[in-house]
Amino acid sequence: MPVVTLTLALIVFGAGALAGGLGALLGIGGGVFLVPFFTLALNFPFTTAAAISLTTVIATSSAVSAGRTGKQLINMRFGMVLEVATVAGSLLGAVTAQHLGQATLERAFSVVAAIVAMIMVSRMRTRNVMLDPAADPGLLGGRYHEDESGGVVTYRVKRMPVALVASFIAGNVSSLLGIGGGVIKVPALNAWCGVPLRAAAATSAFMIGVTATSGAVVYYGHGQLHAPLAAAAVLGVQAGSWGGLHLGARTQVKWLKLLMAAVLLVVSVLMFVRGNQ
Repeated sequence: MPVVTLTLALIVFGAGALAGGLGALLGIGGGVFLVPFFTLALNFPFTTAAAISLTTVIATSSAVSAGRTGKQLINMRFGMVLEVATVAGSLLGAVTAQHLGQATLERAFSVVAAIVAMIMVSRMRTRNVMLDPAADPGLLGGRYHEDESGGVVTYRVKRMPVALVASFIAGNVSSLLGIGGGVIKVPALNAWCGVPLRAAAATSAFMIGVTATSGAVVYYGHGQLHAPLAAAAVLGVQAGSWGGLHLGARTQVKWLKLLMAAVLLVVSVLMFVRGNQ
């Protein structure tokens, strides 16, 4: 376990603020940024980094869900259906992580990040909305006010089996790599299941808190959660999430997608290099 100093706590707080801002902005939890930082810059063991990251994912989920209340972006019904598959995957991933080497986990992280980045770029101009507010959203779809069009838009959920499989994989990857799962769910729901990016991000942020909790419990049980550093990271995430929510409301969707793809590609390269050292 790393020795806690005031300098280290402040560094972790700053990293948490940056990760919280990006996580809230993109609905992916922030773990995809924190895990590489902890392992590459601070040289934490991967399991320690993942355990701290999962606690910050819970904090991001709480902040984003509270911030989106009343805006109709969170699709509660759809999210709870997917949560069943996500939690099952999360429990399996946390157990599996105890039996894999650090280099294997880092290479897996790299591959996942690269795939998701390519999906986001390929779907840069896809919006998945119906501009008729009277359109039928179906059983699991929804509607919300969209700033880009200046009115209420509607969307329908498509390919439900794909959404369930993606959620299971997201839960597994979440606990395995400590990244919250939103990094898989948001692109998958947006690219293949007809959910607009803002709705996918808000719904994912609502879900990832439950997902991360189930994984964090396993890491805690193995003594891999460093409580003082986790507390510093959570405080930073809470501060950063507030800024990310306000910035996200003013940013066009295409730029959010481009930012997400760029960050994921950088992280993918860094983790691949680390995993092969």
